[in-house]
Amino acid sequence: MESIEEGTAEKFFKDFGKKLDQFVVEAKEAGTRVEADLRKKYEELKVQAENLKNDAENKERWREVEASLKKAGEELEKAVKAAFNKSSK
Repeated sequence: MESIEEGTAEKFFKDFGKKLDQFVVEAKEAGTRVEADLRKKYEELKVQAENLKNDAENKERWREVEASLKKAGEELEKAVKAAFNKSSK
């Protein structure tokens, strides 16, 4: 009777060991896939960050252009007012 019990226990642990080995292999593969996915996502985020940085820099440049044009418009307005005020005197 002992040999039957030992055989059953040995078979159980042998199957358990095989399943555990398979689980470890699958876990490593899953880890590799997750790592690859995370690296890809990281690269995509880097590109998006660079695009946002460029957009922000361009917006700042356009703000400067807008301010310069506004100032030029104000100067033109003053010049036009001065021209018409002198002619009417």
